[in-house]
Amino acid sequence: MNSISSKASKGAITRSELVRIVMRRLLEDERFSYFSSAELEASIKHVIDLMAQTLASGGGIEIRGFGSFNLSYRRARIGRNPRTGQAVALPSKYVPKFRPGKRLRERVNAAARLSAGASSPGR
Repeated sequence: MNSISSKASKGAITRSELVRIVMRRLLEDERFSYFSSAELEASIKHVIDLMAQTLASGGGIEIRGFGSFNLSYRRARIGRNPRTGQAVALPSKYVPKFRPGKRLRERVNAAARLSAGASSPGR
């Protein structure tokens, strides 16, 4: 947990960092010690690719306690080029959307309250 939370405070965790963290944790657990690091890396990459493939085919993903990934439709509209101010036609499209689950929201809010309390000495 410490390696993830310290990375999160510095910014987003990359895919390769996530693979490294999961591999380290699983290889420490004797139940998973028979997996090679290459097998674990391939498994994690396969799960991420499967999630992307599911969304690309129009499906949704629900991970109880974590959240759900769905597609959201954005209609065509007229936008503006911020540099020139010129009108630009933007086509309709589908965009991935993440909705956090209740347990994830509660966990994030609890961690935010702890870090806010630690950073402000007046509380």
